Amino acid sequence: MSAQAMTERFEMRLGPSVLEDLDSWRAEQDDLPSRSEAVRRLVEAGLGKKSAKRRIVLSDGEKLIATMLCQLFKHLKVESEIDPAFLEEVIYGGHYWALDWEHPGLFGSYEDEDAVVSEVVDILDMWSFLERGFGALSRKDKGRVAAEAKPFGDHVVFAGFDGSNEGEHRRVARFIIDRLDRFTEFKGRGLDSHTHMLGAYRRMLSVFEPLRINLTGRGLNALEIVRILQAEAHPSGQKG
Repeated sequence: MSAQAMTERFEMRLGPSVLEDLDSWRAEQDDLPSRSEAVRRLVEAGLGKKSAKRRIVLSDGEKLIATMLCQLFKHLKVESEIDPAFLEEVIYGGHYWALDWEHPGLFGSYEDEDAVVSEVVDILDMWSFLERGFGALSRKDKGRVAAEAKPFGDHVVFAGFDGSNEGEHRRVARFIIDRLDRFTEFKGRGLDSHTHMLGAYRRMLSVFEPLRINLTGRGLNALEIVRILQAEAHPSGQKG
């Protein structure tokens, strides 16, 4: 953090027990920061600041469990990407930083956003209803959908998400489908639309969600499918 940015001051009062915990935390740091600097670092860490130093810390109980698992893995000769002998050496030597070096993906800070997961589930649910509903229509009703929802009605199939620009949504969808075995009707598909689709799906959801509450025990009819598919078209005449 630049000196120019650190210009604001405020008063803070802490109880004796909190101060004791703060001093204990300070003592664990290599440079023994002042109380004010310790509070600043803890605030940054709590707010998820990238400048905050990430540390892997194991409690005594976690050390015991990890050590016992390491011994069990070695005794049973279990194959694992994590070398139990290496992990034991890390624990006994206090080289916790080495875990992040050796297995950076395991301790990465990335986490799917709840809003993205929720939106992906809503989109998968909508397309599940659309595909099943269209498949159950009579030939006459399929023709109606094709005629009234051009150019989408003649191919009512979930296209996925743009792999280049909607990658997070696509990754979440693939995990839900392939690893959690939800919406299995989409399993085996690439789910890369190669074009922006989120805007279209959101417009479609605005039509589908009011209908969803009345779909218990039945599928979408031709008129409802037409209304949802027509919403896919951008008002300007283009997807986006």
